[in-house]
Amino acid sequence: MTDTKLVATAWTSAGDTSPVHVPATSPVPITERVAAIAAAGYCGLGLIADDLVVVRDSIGFAGLRDLLADHGLHHIEIELLERWWIPRDTPGHTHEIRDLLFDAADVLSPAFVKIGSDNGPPARDPLAFVAPLRELADQAADHGTRVAIEPMPFAAISTVPIACELVAAAAHRRVGLIIDAWHVFRAGTTLAELDAALQSGTIFGVELDDAAPGVVGTLFEDTVQRRLLCGDGCFDLKGLVEVLRDKGFRGPWGVEILSAKFRRLPVAQALEQAADSTLAQL
Repeated sequence: MTDTKLVATAWTSAGDTSPVHVPATSPVPITERVAAIAAAGYCGLGLIADDLVVVRDSIGFAGLRDLLADHGLHHIEIELLERWWIPRDTPGHTHEIRDLLFDAADVLSPAFVKIGSDNGPPARDPLAFVAPLRELADQAADHGTRVAIEPMPFAAISTVPIACELVAAAAHRRVGLIIDAWHVFRAGTTLAELDAALQSGTIFGVELDDAAPGVVGTLFEDTVQRRLLCGDGCFDLKGLVEVLRDKGFRGPWGVEILSAKFRRLPVAQALEQAADSTLAQL
């Protein structure tokens, strides 16, 4: 099939690091990561801001662009921008990360810049984010890219239906969605609710993963420490893929595995296991 190409999202190839590390930089050299990703059959990769700092200060963004081309990798995703609505020079702002991601976008031409919101309770009025989201999307357009919102059940933008309302209100062609299986099912969103909320053309990226039926610890702890390979948990991944295909999404499909067990594996082995298990669902 033509729609079974895979992307190794940032954590899947990062090795022994996680979102709780500060900085969360991968210990795996970028040349080794890229070679392993290509060897495992992926069409592209994701990188977090901390990794982009290392790339910028070593081989440079142009060097990474050429490295990816040499290995036949054509799809790149960069992340993660949170609290993007806070003005520059205001406490809690993230404009340094914004500047870094857009500088990288100028050279790497990513499919999108992934954005989140802020860990904590759901926002009382998600539509209050519309104006700053449009401003961010205008900036993304200036840098030749798009922004994709990833709703997370432990964050201000907490569910896909809420994110869909925000995207619809923004009404900007450079704004779309990241649909992560973990965040869909752990938020309690049903496939029927997902189908009703999603509009064709708004899905910029998808991330597939799995989990056990029960949450262990907080939702954030569960997502960082205990994700499973696709098919090893309780998620209806084939049903999710069917809904997304019906909405016109044709990939490439991201694979995002985060767990204490997974990141102890050699990166090449981890990437192969992630790819094989995901392809079985597609």
